Formats: sequence, C-alpha cells, structure tokens
Amino acid sequence: MLRMLWGALIVVLVLGAGLWISGLIPHCCGARQAPSSIELALARRLRSFSMPSDARRSKNPFAISPEILREASRHFADHCATCHANDGGGNTEMGRNLYPPAPDMRLAATQQLTDGELYYIIHNGVRWTGMPAWGEPGGDDADSWKLVLFIRHLPDINAGELHDMERFNPKSAAEQEEEKQEEDFLNGTPAEAPSHRH
Repeated sequence: MLRMLWGALIVVLVLGAGLWISGLIPHCCGARQAPSSIELALARRLRSFSMPSDARRSKNPFAISPEILREASRHFADHCATCHANDGGGNTEMGRNLYPPAPDMRLAATQQLTDGELYYIIHNGVRWTGMPAWGEPGGDDADSWKLVLFIRHLPDINAGELHDMERFNPKSAAEQEEEKQEEDFLNGTPAEAPSHRH
C-alpha cells in the first residue's frame, strides 16, 4: 500500500513538473501569455484525436468557383473576420487576445488540414478556445463547406477581394452613425440639431 502511495506521489510530481515547465501552471488562468510549444502540440493532438475519422475523410460537396468564393468571402467577413481578419491572418484586437490566439489560416498548420477537418472545426467549434460552433447540430452545412473553399483561397487573396469584404464586416453603432452622417452630408440632408434637455 505504501509503495502505491509513493508511486502515485511520484506520478503527480512528475506531471506537475511537466505542467510547470510547459508554462501551464504559472499562467493557467491568464490569456496574455503565448501558449508554449508543448501546449500547442498537446492541443493539436487532442483536437485530432477527438475528431471522428469519418469527419476527417469527408469530401467537400462544392467545387470552387468565382461565385462561391465571393459568397463565402462575404460570409467570412461578416461572421469570421472579427477574430480572423479578412485576410485570415488573425491580426485583430479580438483574435490577438484569444487564448490561444486566432491562427494565421494562410499558414501550413491550417492549410494542411483536410477539407473534412476544416469543416468539422467550423461546424462544431473547438473547446477551450474562442472558436464557436457555427453550424446547426447534425446534417451538412453548406455555408461551412463554402467557407472551407474560401480558407483554401486565403494564401492567394488579392487586394480587390479584401476591399470588397470590408463592406460586410460588422460595424459598431458608432461606426454606423458616422457612416449615416457622412451619407447625409453627401446627400445634402441637414444634420439633426442636438437635443437639449433641461
């Protein structure tokens, strides 16, 4: 019995030392530290193990076309760019401050995933990250499959496509009001007088 207790204590100490070295324990509750390479490797391995093999092998029912890319780019701008940026680089205030930060989807870590893996991630989300589940439970989700095609296109996206996407990015109430005032000014509509309350 004493040997089992000593064995369990050694296992706990070794695991604790491993977690401390990996950086998980000192900053376990903060999102400001960059994930360690060990933590990233473990997270990717767990994501891979948790994904059903048939999902990994799923084939995209859509073929790439200019129309599908345009539709998917606008959907991405409206739903995904807040974290991932229009270019997929993740360089947004939200994306940089997630834990782990939003990945640069133009790079190999994302581009080497299968279409099925990308679809599964979009449709079901990823636990313990900022990635939500976008699809309805069960069944195929056409929008998510089209987003997979757009993600494949991200390394080659051009300035014209990025400019088109800007119109579809979510805007705050202040940005909407500023746009309305500019439009009113350009149309010659008199500005509303500020209301005075006494």
